[in-house]
Order: sequence, then C-alpha cells, then structure tokens
Amino acid sequence: MFHIILYQPEIPQNTGNIIRLSANTGTQLHLVKPLGFILNDKQLLRAGLDYHSLATVKIHENWYSCISALTKCRLFAITTKGSTRYDSINYQHGDAFIFGAETCGLPQEILSSIRTEQHIRVPMAPASRSLNVSNTVAIITYEAWRQNGFQAGV
Repeated sequence: MFHIILYQPEIPQNTGNIIRLSANTGTQLHLVKPLGFILNDKQLLRAGLDYHSLATVKIHENWYSCISALTKCRLFAITTKGSTRYDSINYQHGDAFIFGAETCGLPQEILSSIRTEQHIRVPMAPASRSLNVSNTVAIITYEAWRQNGFQAGV
C-alpha cells in the first residue's frame, strides 16, 4: 500500500477529492493537523461523495506523530522546487508521499529532514506557479500504482 500525507491541508474540497482517490486506489491517507476545516465540513463530504467509508484515513496531531507511524516507509516530499521528476523514481510498496498546504507547500523543517533526491516534482510550463494539490496527488499516486502493476491494496 502507498501512503498519501497531507500536511496541514486547508481546502476541504481538495481533501474530499483525495479521500475519493484514496478509496479508489487502495492508498492510505494521513492528515496532519492543524486542518483548515472540520472533518464533517459539507464541502469535504460533498467532494468525497460516498467514498469516506471506503477510504482509510488516519488523523495525526502533528508531524512527529505521523512520521512515527510510518518509520518503515520511504518518504518523498512533493515540491515545486524538487530536483527529481516524479516519473524518474522506481516506487516501492509502502512509499509515502508528502504534500504541503495549498497556500504555502511544505515547510523547510520537513524538506530538510528528507534527502534532496527524494524531493520530487511534477513538470510544469515555465511560467506556472503550481498545480492543484489534488491533481498532483493523483498524478503521483497513479504513477506509483502503475509501476506496481495496479495491484489492489498496493
């Protein structure tokens, strides 16, 4: 199974979309507090449709609680400043992908704790600032899942 980590997500619709993606890909979603919304937010529930009960979502009080639960995982920080393209990695079962808050990305403290080679990015046109986080999660998740034969529960 792959792990998607949303570090302090702010927009309920994005998180709802990612919950739906997690349910459909068999990935485990980790939400690191503080969250920019309440978990029963109407927009979050609408975006996730009826997939909330099908997704595996863990809530962590802070970053340290999250990484303590994932000690055996390779961690990849997803950042527009990453030096490694997402499609150049050989993903393995259990890999974890960390995505930052929509307005500010991942803090330097987290980026510094992960090897630079594991700072990955999705290519964009030169004048672009960033992709929507739920789109980026989908791109990375499906590439990792594709590499592993689209096996359920990967």
